[in-house]
Amino acid sequence: MKLIKAVDYTDMSNLACDLIVQKLKDLAEPVLGLATGSTPEGLYECLIKKNKQGEITFENTTSFNLDEYIGLADDNPNSYHYFMNEKLFDHVNIAKERAHVPSGVAKDFTEECEQYEKMITEAGGIDVQLLGLGVNGHIGFNEPGTSFSSRTHVVELDESTRNANAHFFASGWEVPSQAISMGIETIMESKEIILLASGEKKAEAIARLLNGEVSEAFPASVLHNHANVTIIADEAARSKLK
Repeated sequence: MKLIKAVDYTDMSNLACDLIVQKLKDLAEPVLGLATGSTPEGLYECLIKKNKQGEITFENTTSFNLDEYIGLADDNPNSYHYFMNEKLFDHVNIAKERAHVPSGVAKDFTEECEQYEKMITEAGGIDVQLLGLGVNGHIGFNEPGTSFSSRTHVVELDESTRNANAHFFASGWEVPSQAISMGIETIMESKEIILLASGEKKAEAIARLLNGEVSEAFPASVLHNHANVTIIADEAARSKLK
């Protein structure tokens, strides 16, 4: 597990952008695993800029997002489909049919989970998976106690996760209690993983990730079992490291 020390959020975003840009240049048909939330927004802004400048192309790129809220349609402003279109997909030359996000309104969620796994396999697996870090150690929406052998599945969201995400929701909207998420084993099958962390709110989680034991009680700890993980954390997120 490699730790890259960023100065601040902007530096973290730019360092992550450099890694993704290199991957897009090196691979003929890159498969990216993408994340949502405020953490990767700066990275996506950087990738959009690089694409518009002609430095990179998404023409042959396939992407798979980690998760989606159950009950929210693609065009719901609070959905992750909507987020990804607004923050990345609508601004780069990626084919929409190659930009995958789980469906939050599937008729059969068991089938949706199985189909999502099948699409990842058919794409050749994920070359580089982007992760954020929940304050309780969740990756994707895999909450504490999730089996390390889990595949794409429906999850009950922890109260701390719902509270942390509440500010993304328009007034009057409650954060859904369930989501569909890539499983931990699915994430671990990615060839490379990049985890981003910024701000004091993530400091305890980063300290536990780097110094704590590997346990299903702290899902991100499983990353110690992966051969190619890079953590990019800014000074605030590293403030509780020994």
